[in-house]
Amino acid sequence: MKTIKLGKNGPQVSRIGLGCMGMSDLYGSKETRNDKESLAIIDAAVEAGINFFDTADYYGMGHNELLLREAMRGRRDEFFLSVKFSALRGPNGEFTGSDMRPVAVKNFISYSLQRLGTDYIDLYQPGRVDPQVPIEDTVGAIADLIKEGKVRYLGLSEATAEQIRKAHKVHPVSAVQIEYSLASRVAESKILPTTRELGISLVAYGALSRGLLSGQSTSLQPGDFRNYLPRFSPGNRERNDELVNELKKLAYSKGVTAAQLALAWVLHQSKEDIVTLIGTSKRARLVENLKCENIQLSSSDLAVLNKTFHEGAMAGDRYPEFVTDVVR
Repeated sequence: MKTIKLGKNGPQVSRIGLGCMGMSDLYGSKETRNDKESLAIIDAAVEAGINFFDTADYYGMGHNELLLREAMRGRRDEFFLSVKFSALRGPNGEFTGSDMRPVAVKNFISYSLQRLGTDYIDLYQPGRVDPQVPIEDTVGAIADLIKEGKVRYLGLSEATAEQIRKAHKVHPVSAVQIEYSLASRVAESKILPTTRELGISLVAYGALSRGLLSGQSTSLQPGDFRNYLPRFSPGNRERNDELVNELKKLAYSKGVTAAQLALAWVLHQSKEDIVTLIGTSKRARLVENLKCENIQLSSSDLAVLNKTFHEGAMAGDRYPEFVTDVVR
């Protein structure tokens, strides 16, 4: 597994990271959750050379952190932990808002450290930017935690270029997490130019657009949050499947899967500054998708992909309109 340096002054991390959200929440249902398989996936990721693991305290309302605690037992130094916070959830799982006040930041991390069974978190960041709280205040609280040794590096997620600059003035930002794939290219216009100017790494989540780019026909269960995403709605889904069929054709001609090709495209966008997250709930899928690292794309391959999946090609936005705290 190749590695990249995280930000200007960060450590070497695997250029492919494991996104752990789906092991605990939002995809499928609680009844289909399989902790034994999830732990096996994490073991397989470590064996493959992955050390970047992305989670959040609100994934499964603490379940995901407890899962990682079990996986890290006796080998904490093999894990670079990227943890998000700020989302508020009710007992039934609904998202009820966010809190990024400095006092809340220190409360969130206290519980995360306990659940993870560790003394520090490698990369800590709000999952969204709260317009009600100055970003400087939130970042200042994380900077305090860095001084105390509770956090090692500062990150942001779904932040605009302006917010990134404001945060970076308070304390150096090491990484910015945003959805980035053939289907979601909003990061290219302002986010990537800003992070590259400032020497900040990008962490690309949703590299398969929530599974849409895998080319696998899946029937979503009740409770799966993708039921609320515009790209999966009737009409949009059919239009997007037509685009994915073009991806499958090119993948077939190269002897790879659509998912592998889509992931390889993201890897090819990196100038040694992008960590690509892969999320899965099956070991076999992890092994299959990691083969993307060996796929070489020619200039003509990239041209075809960029023409087919230009910004705006996919039907429907990546989030519904009522979700206002994302970059659009």
